[in-house]
Amino acid sequence: MVAKISSGSSIYSALAYNHDKLKKDAASVLMVNKMIEPFDGKYSIGLCTSSFEPYLSANKRTENPVIHISLNPDPKDKLNDEQFSQLAEQYMAKLGYGNQPYIVYKHEDIDRHHLHIVSVKIDETGKMIRDNFQHRLSMRICRELEQNFGLTPANEKQKKGVYNLKPVEFEKGNLKQQIANVVRPVSRTWNFQSFNEYKALLSFYNVQATEVRGEKNGKPFHGIVYAALDNKGEVVGNPIKSSKFGKLTGHEALLTQIEKSREQIRNKKLKERPEDVIFKVFHKSENRKDFEDQLFKQGISVLFRENDSGRIYGATFIDHKQKFVFNGSRLGKEFSANVFNERFGVENNTDEQFKSPEQGHSEFPDNKDSSIENLAGLFGLDALGEDYQEEAFIRRMKRKKRKKRKN
Repeated sequence: MVAKISSGSSIYSALAYNHDKLKKDAASVLMVNKMIEPFDGKYSIGLCTSSFEPYLSANKRTENPVIHISLNPDPKDKLNDEQFSQLAEQYMAKLGYGNQPYIVYKHEDIDRHHLHIVSVKIDETGKMIRDNFQHRLSMRICRELEQNFGLTPANEKQKKGVYNLKPVEFEKGNLKQQIANVVRPVSRTWNFQSFNEYKALLSFYNVQATEVRGEKNGKPFHGIVYAALDNKGEVVGNPIKSSKFGKLTGHEALLTQIEKSREQIRNKKLKERPEDVIFKVFHKSENRKDFEDQLFKQGISVLFRENDSGRIYGATFIDHKQKFVFNGSRLGKEFSANVFNERFGVENNTDEQFKSPEQGHSEFPDNKDSSIENLAGLFGLDALGEDYQEEAFIRRMKRKKRKKRKN
């Protein structure tokens, strides 16, 4: 289980974030502690604020008296509401907030159901609850609760190398959020040296990225749109502009990330591990499926691109452990498309058949490959999906905190 703790000055902001989820039927109030209870059972922002106000009024000196906590069990840990309530109650007691007013929300807007808790750091006497080493204490509490409730240990998940991205499943709906859960971390933390390597990685998680050009108000623009793919690699739903997912998923930001990636790949020598693994697996594998399976066990996936005749004209590798995606040709001639086609492709293809689809002009460097036509080795692993609305909320609270200190 992972706990995230943030502090702020506005009780309204913390409550509004969670009540917005309530309005969308994406959350529910699970339990409260020392809060004013409504007659109709519905907790409004105003009523909740009334519960916290006496504590906040008792100490005006504390800069950031509001605490907002999220508790995130592993997706495989299926807890009912009673267990979730016990988990929250024990966590708050051990953190030193057992006698504080707090409200617990269960969020259900992503597959990984999790808790959000809003409280205040000022006790009923006006004394501030000390938060020195709070994060370290929180980690110890999480390890203890994992044992008490039989939860998957967070450190064990990291040792096993569970991938933190989950393929889009169009049948589940809410495609915008599903796509966001893929493109935001990929554009920010993965290493790729061309737009097509970026596209290949996204396609592995059932997301298509497309460059768009046009003119707006007499000025040319160059952007990116994203769309969901079904398991056949076909677009489903409406395309969504990159601006809906933040600046880091747009054209200019991707160009910057490509340059940063080149430095990372060179400085950290990211090619060495996959090159060694692929070379060994290639020479001992019996067939294409065996090759894919053996790579997967080493944390590497491969996407072969084939034309209509079944000829392999390209291969892209995804090193999940190092968050590194690259075309096989970058590792040398021994990993070129011809080599893989001779070993795994359709026999007796002519040179005329060895053609990749036409490409339009792109400002992205090394843009030689087409969109992915065949997804090889697509797997489904439980993942700790990120709640990016929560992350954005935490960043807003931090910005407010910095602004207040500056003033």
